[in-house]
Amino acid sequence: MTFPVLVFDIETIPDIEGLRALRGLPASTAAADIYAAWLTERKDNGQSDFMPLHLQRVLVISCVFRNAEGLRIHSFVDRDGQSEGKVIQTFFNTLEKHVPQLVSWNGGGFDLPVLHYRGLQHGVVADKYWDQGEDDRDFKWNNYISRYHSRHLDLMDLLALYQPKNNAPLDAMAKLCGFPGKLGMDGSAVYPAYLQGKLEDIRRYCETDVMNTYLLYCRYQKMRAGLLEKEYEQEMALVRQTLGNLAASEPHWNEYLKAWGAE
Repeated sequence: MTFPVLVFDIETIPDIEGLRALRGLPASTAAADIYAAWLTERKDNGQSDFMPLHLQRVLVISCVFRNAEGLRIHSFVDRDGQSEGKVIQTFFNTLEKHVPQLVSWNGGGFDLPVLHYRGLQHGVVADKYWDQGEDDRDFKWNNYISRYHSRHLDLMDLLALYQPKNNAPLDAMAKLCGFPGKLGMDGSAVYPAYLQGKLEDIRRYCETDVMNTYLLYCRYQKMRAGLLEKEYEQEMALVRQTLGNLAASEPHWNEYLKAWGAE
């Protein structure tokens, strides 16, 4: 396993104001009415109630960052409802600074396209991320954009051998590998939780999801001999120690460790 590694996950909510703008609706139209009308329209047409990616507003980006100095968990959060652009820019600034291997679960199918559309809307600058060899020759052969390069590793996509019919859910794979999986909520509960003002619950949920992804990434590294058995066990011990240190101030990590139990 080569450092640094940045594992990430995002949580989003429907961009009602974006939908208002696209439909030319007046400011007096209540957000709840706009969303309800959209849901009804989709249902009547036999369509999914999942918002298209360009209308997914980024609320939280959670990261596990692993380098030679240790393991860190951090979230970028739009706490005031006006900082989506800043949240996305800060995330890409982290990539610019560290140039890590980026790891996700379905990041190529959801997280990154959302960040592309929303970053474009907010005027985000991410020159290193978009480099495909124009500025750095090495990026021609290994960049963040190409599906088959490892600088961004979409673990779900790789394990499915790039065949969407083979995709497996993060929660299922985490549990099957002996990890906690999802705790507290799932993606469908994020918007209702947001409407109830439970932003910290959403942030905690995103962090546990990104930790599940990191643990599966470590298991993958073990499978490909990027981590030897002893190194893998040491990494698991480091994760447990790190979460244990955080548990006093962040109770969700105590719940996560209890759910993990003994391997």
